[in-house]
Amino acid sequence: MKKCNNAQHPHCTHWVLPGDSACASGHAQSAATPSSYELITALRSARPATVQGAIAPRALELPERAAAPLEQPHLHISGFDPRAAGGRQAIKLDLRGLPATCEPLVTVQLHSALLPEGAARHTVARTLRGDWRPLFIEFSSRDKEHGQYRIEVELYCQKDARISHKWVATLVILVPRPDATLTEIHQTFLATHKNVRVMADDASIARVNAQSAGGRVDIDLHARNASIANLNLEERPGKVDISFSTIAWDEDLIEIDVPAQSLPHPHQAAMACLVNAAPEAGAQRQVRLFSMQECVLGRFELYDPEADVLLTHFGADGQDRDGLTRRLSGRHALIRRGAGGFEIEDVSRYGLLLDGVWPGKGKPVQLRLGMRIELSASIKGIVVLSVTALLPNGVIMHRIDEGAQAECFYFLEPGCHPGFPVPAYTALPKAAAMPLLFHQNGGFWHLDPDSGKETALTPNTPLEALRQIPPHTRFAAESYPECWIVRTTLKVPHGAALIDMYTA
Repeated sequence: MKKCNNAQHPHCTHWVLPGDSACASGHAQSAATPSSYELITALRSARPATVQGAIAPRALELPERAAAPLEQPHLHISGFDPRAAGGRQAIKLDLRGLPATCEPLVTVQLHSALLPEGAARHTVARTLRGDWRPLFIEFSSRDKEHGQYRIEVELYCQKDARISHKWVATLVILVPRPDATLTEIHQTFLATHKNVRVMADDASIARVNAQSAGGRVDIDLHARNASIANLNLEERPGKVDISFSTIAWDEDLIEIDVPAQSLPHPHQAAMACLVNAAPEAGAQRQVRLFSMQECVLGRFELYDPEADVLLTHFGADGQDRDGLTRRLSGRHALIRRGAGGFEIEDVSRYGLLLDGVWPGKGKPVQLRLGMRIELSASIKGIVVLSVTALLPNGVIMHRIDEGAQAECFYFLEPGCHPGFPVPAYTALPKAAAMPLLFHQNGGFWHLDPDSGKETALTPNTPLEALRQIPPHTRFAAESYPECWIVRTTLKVPHGAALIDMYTA
């Protein structure tokens, strides 16, 4: 029995039998939360009641459990130690919360000044349990200036040769001063991360002093195997010694909207050429196509060239692969897509002139319409180029020396569509009549500026039906189909030398 629980009559002393809706004074009784004894009793009697077809009282039914919220996609980074011996680091990346609809293989691309050659690429596979294999990233902070370094992370999965999901995240890695104390290191770390995990193991001591006045701090502190953990969230004067075994934290993955992509290209190529067998007046015999993140301009070499764009000197007697051509460097200049558009950078011994001025070695300069590019600066007239069009997705250059009728060049951004309707772009007359091309899904495409029709360029494509492509033109999947270029790469695995040879 229970006392009357009517809130309007708190001084009522009448007892109420189980199941009664009112006490002896007529005070209505509210449905009380069943006690643990009543729940256990109901559970014990549930089986025979079910057998007999009886229904348990409504008041004794257990409340339904709320659905667990879906886990947000994020990276869990662990194993980071700012004071690692020699600066050598091996951090562990765990993929968590990725949707079940993504493919079982995810590509991870990393960009950072801490990584060898500034970038790295890995693949992560899904296990039979449904989670993902951990990824270990190795880098070194030796000889690096102290401060914070970013690691840009890009994840994507592909379906039918097209990107179906894409995520990005940015990790911040602290490279401390050589004389920095552990207290200074971890105070800096706690100030830049919201989710912090600290672990102490094997009789170690972990003391964390964090102040939450500047914002929210989420700390997960573990001490095991006879370890001691001291967490202080208040501001107190005096020195605090901190000892950590490893540091771990979570970084949210931001999903990027992936636009609808066209069908996979049937002929994959990053370098190609449009060859005109009977060029008309003002047309070029070879229109060379290049699409890569960084394109190298350099000297023509028949065997093992260092450049992508192989330049030669044209004199009064035609092409001369010796003579003045030898005054071009193997790697003379770089063309890449910068923040404000395409840019060129001098990396040569002999220099180059941009509108008659040497920009300086290693200093990128943005390309402008009509810019005159001379290779080299010491001897004029070896190779002279002009920027004749600034496309939404690339740049067109023509030779304005003796080789003007021989070749011109397209430099296209990989995976970039110019859009339709095609936005207005600037072009000189000699480039305005040229076809609108772009590179996507690993190959070159032709875009009709009126209808928006996209046509994949392959050796079997009939080019006569495409706009602004002259007759007697064929597509070659090599940038220099008139030559047999041999590129060699020497690899030495376990002492054995292998030579890869292919034509370009």
